[in-house]
Amino acid sequence: MSKPRDDFIWKYTDEPHATRRREILAKYPQMKKLFGYDWRISLQFAATVIIQVFMAYMVRNMSWTELFILTYVVSGTLNHSLSVGLHELSHNLAFGPHRPLANRLLGFFANLPMGVPAFITFKKYHRDHHKYLAVEGWDPDLPTRIEAKLFSSTLGKIIYVGLLPITYSLRPILVMPKNIDIQEVQNLIIQLVFDFLIYYFLGFKALFYLIIGTLLGLGFHPISGHFIAEHYVFIKGYETYSYYGPLNLITFNVGYHNEHHDFPNIPCWRLPEVRKIAPEFYDNLPCHNSWIKVLYDFITCTEMGPYSRIHRDYKVTSEYAILHKNDNTKLPKNSLTKDIDNSTSEKKIE
Repeated sequence: MSKPRDDFIWKYTDEPHATRRREILAKYPQMKKLFGYDWRISLQFAATVIIQVFMAYMVRNMSWTELFILTYVVSGTLNHSLSVGLHELSHNLAFGPHRPLANRLLGFFANLPMGVPAFITFKKYHRDHHKYLAVEGWDPDLPTRIEAKLFSSTLGKIIYVGLLPITYSLRPILVMPKNIDIQEVQNLIIQLVFDFLIYYFLGFKALFYLIIGTLLGLGFHPISGHFIAEHYVFIKGYETYSYYGPLNLITFNVGYHNEHHDFPNIPCWRLPEVRKIAPEFYDNLPCHNSWIKVLYDFITCTEMGPYSRIHRDYKVTSEYAILHKNDNTKLPKNSLTKDIDNSTSEKKIE
């Protein structure tokens, strides 16, 4: 029987996406035609926000049993959809980088049904996830050692998944705090005003539907499989995984995660074209077909847990190499050859 991991998976080379991006662009320069923005995602936001406000109105006089069911099934699903939509807006992919105000206002609007201010803070920290993928102390997406020690058992992993909206929100602020800026204050004020109006006109159950829907939807919910699927190491040697299942339709194609990290300036609905243009770069990469199975495997597999993440030191990044190109300091001899251990399966994900 395999033993649970007791350390992260250390890798001594830089992240793979920049290299693959250069190789793809060299072979397929037409890929640049996909760069840009797609205003049509604003229509998806508008439809989702309208549905959520309508549902908040509808549940105001329902029984608690009906409220709980609709909060988990409907609000959890739609608010999780909005949360990954905010990820799209964090890259300015609705109206382009030349119209930051329009992107920001849409972000404030899309954030409303979630009940908690998230957009600006997420955007501020998400840049570091791309720039410093898996770099310890720099990537806010990496679980901390405290999380890994507390939640490595089967029961611990169940709790870990349930607490994902809490750890995912608080980890960046606690581990790598940044100064609060005026846009975060604006996000907070707008959200508080909206929440007050919902409570004042529709009552407590309506507000419960929205806020608890966010907590449940980003916690133990089928769509939350993407949190685990994206970067937890299910197969030795691979740190990013795509998912090509039907839930992409309601999650802004967040499943196309290798494609997104390779080309973060391509809007979500064009990401399938990346794989079509350059199939040889993606068809042989392991991928997931079910986020529910991802959650099941993560919880039941002894080898899997919060420790199942690749970590790298800042000194192996290309940024460090550029900043210290004239230094005489050298990395250890084995720094580019030492690989991750053999504790994870080498079979492709079924």
